Amino acid sequence: MDNVVRAALVQQSWTGDADSMVEAHMAWARAAAEQGAQAICFQELFNGPYFCQVQDDSFYATAEAVPDGPTTKLACELAAELGMVMVLPLYEEEQPGVLYNTAAVIDADGTYLGKYRKTHIPQVKGFWEKYYFRP
Repeated sequence: MDNVVRAALVQQSWTGDADSMVEAHMAWARAAAEQGAQAICFQELFNGPYFCQVQDDSFYATAEAVPDGPTTKLACELAAELGMVMVLPLYEEEQPGVLYNTAAVIDADGTYLGKYRKTHIPQVKGFWEKYYFRP
Protein backbone atom coordinates (compact mmCIF):
# COMPACT_ATOMS: atom_id res chain seq x y z
CA MET A 1 0.00 0.00 0.00
CA ASP A 2 2.30 2.72 -1.25
CA ASN A 3 -0.41 5.39 -1.01
CA VAL A 4 -0.84 5.13 2.76
CA VAL A 5 0.35 8.02 4.93
CA ARG A 6 0.60 7.38 8.64
CA ALA A 7 -0.34 10.50 10.63
CA ALA A 8 -0.37 11.41 14.30
CA LEU A 9 -2.59 13.94 16.07
CA VAL A 10 -1.70 15.42 19.46
CA GLN A 11 -4.05 17.00 22.01
CA GLN A 12 -1.90 17.83 25.06
CA SER A 13 -3.17 19.25 28.36
CA TRP A 14 -1.72 22.61 29.41
CA THR A 15 1.52 22.04 31.30
CA GLY A 16 1.75 25.52 32.82
CA ASP A 17 4.27 27.27 30.56
CA ALA A 18 5.17 27.56 26.88
CA ASP A 19 8.60 25.93 27.14
CA SER A 20 7.27 22.75 28.73
CA MET A 21 4.39 22.66 26.22
CA VAL A 22 6.87 22.77 23.34
CA GLU A 23 9.03 20.11 25.01
CA ALA A 24 5.99 17.86 25.52
CA HIS A 25 4.96 18.20 21.89
CA MET A 26 8.45 17.51 20.62
CA ALA A 27 8.44 14.35 22.75
CA TRP A 28 5.11 13.35 21.20
CA ALA A 29 6.64 13.89 17.74
CA ARG A 30 9.57 11.61 18.61
CA ALA A 31 7.20 8.94 19.92
CA ALA A 32 5.04 9.19 16.79
CA ALA A 33 8.09 8.88 14.54
CA GLU A 34 9.17 5.76 16.42
CA GLN A 35 5.74 4.30 15.64
CA GLY A 36 6.06 5.07 11.94
CA ALA A 37 4.16 8.36 11.65
CA GLN A 38 5.11 10.39 8.59
CA ALA A 39 3.15 13.51 9.57
CA ILE A 40 2.01 15.05 12.85
CA CYS A 41 -0.44 17.83 13.69
CA PHE A 42 -0.66 19.54 17.07
CA GLN A 43 -3.72 21.19 18.61
CA GLU A 44 -4.76 24.80 18.05
CA LEU A 45 -2.35 27.27 19.71
CA PHE A 46 -0.32 24.26 20.78
CA ASN A 47 2.41 26.01 22.77
CA GLY A 48 0.04 27.73 25.18
CA PRO A 49 -3.37 27.46 26.75
CA TYR A 50 -6.50 28.14 24.72
CA PHE A 51 -6.92 31.64 26.15
CA CYS A 52 -9.89 32.87 24.11
CA GLN A 53 -12.42 32.25 26.89
CA VAL A 54 -11.32 35.58 28.38
CA GLN A 55 -10.32 38.98 27.02
CA ASP A 56 -6.87 39.63 28.49
CA ASP A 57 -4.23 41.80 26.78
CA SER A 58 -1.41 39.90 28.48
CA PHE A 59 -1.82 37.03 25.99
CA TYR A 60 -0.70 39.32 23.13
CA ALA A 61 2.85 38.91 24.41
CA THR A 62 2.75 35.15 23.73
CA ALA A 63 2.56 35.59 19.94
CA GLU A 64 5.70 34.97 17.89
CA ALA A 65 6.93 35.32 14.34
CA VAL A 66 6.26 32.57 11.80
CA PRO A 67 8.55 31.25 10.31
CA ASP A 68 11.33 33.20 12.00
CA GLY A 69 10.24 32.59 15.59
CA PRO A 70 11.88 30.12 17.95
CA THR A 71 9.14 27.50 17.90
CA THR A 72 8.98 27.20 14.12
CA LYS A 73 12.78 27.06 13.86
CA LEU A 74 12.97 24.32 16.50
CA ALA A 75 10.27 22.33 14.72
CA CYS A 76 12.12 22.66 11.39
CA GLU A 77 15.17 21.08 13.00
CA LEU A 78 13.13 18.28 14.55
CA ALA A 79 11.19 17.60 11.34
CA ALA A 80 14.48 17.13 9.48
CA GLU A 81 15.85 14.88 12.21
CA LEU A 82 12.71 12.70 12.28
CA GLY A 83 11.86 12.85 8.57
CA MET A 84 8.33 13.92 9.50
CA VAL A 85 5.94 16.55 8.17
CA MET A 86 4.77 18.83 11.00
CA VAL A 87 1.75 21.14 11.32
CA LEU A 88 2.21 23.68 14.12
CA PRO A 89 -0.78 25.83 15.10
CA LEU A 90 0.70 28.97 16.71
CA TYR A 91 -0.26 32.46 17.82
CA GLU A 92 1.51 34.53 15.17
CA GLU A 93 2.64 38.13 15.36
CA GLU A 94 3.24 39.34 11.81
CA GLN A 95 4.13 42.82 13.05
CA PRO A 96 3.32 44.70 16.26
CA GLY A 97 -0.43 44.54 16.82
CA VAL A 98 -1.10 42.29 13.81
CA LEU A 99 -1.89 38.84 15.21
CA TYR A 100 -3.15 35.63 13.64
CA ASN A 101 -4.19 32.11 14.57
CA THR A 102 -1.75 30.39 12.23
CA ALA A 103 -0.72 26.86 11.31
CA ALA A 104 2.87 26.59 10.08
CA VAL A 105 3.61 23.62 7.80
CA ILE A 106 7.06 22.05 7.77
CA ASP A 107 8.19 19.37 5.32
CA ALA A 108 9.92 16.14 6.32
CA ASP A 109 13.30 17.57 5.30
CA GLY A 110 12.86 20.52 7.68
CA THR A 111 11.88 23.03 5.00
CA TYR A 112 9.27 25.59 6.03
CA LEU A 113 6.53 25.20 3.39
CA GLY A 114 4.14 27.98 4.39
CA LYS A 115 1.30 28.82 6.70
CA TYR A 116 -2.47 28.87 6.91
CA ARG A 117 -4.22 31.61 8.85
CA LYS A 118 -7.60 30.84 10.37
CA THR A 119 -10.25 32.86 8.53
CA HIS A 120 -13.49 32.04 10.35
CA ILE A 121 -12.97 33.77 13.69
CA PRO A 122 -15.79 33.28 16.23
CA GLN A 123 -16.84 36.06 18.59
CA VAL A 124 -19.37 34.66 21.03
CA LYS A 125 -19.33 34.17 24.79
CA GLY A 126 -16.50 31.79 25.61
CA PHE A 127 -14.84 32.22 22.21
CA TRP A 128 -13.57 35.81 22.07
CA GLU A 129 -11.26 35.05 19.16
CA LYS A 130 -11.72 38.38 17.36
CA TYR A 131 -10.19 39.99 20.43
CA TYR A 132 -6.94 38.16 19.60
CA PHE A 133 -6.86 37.29 15.89
CA ARG A 134 -7.34 38.90 12.50
CA PRO A 135 -9.00 36.79 9.81
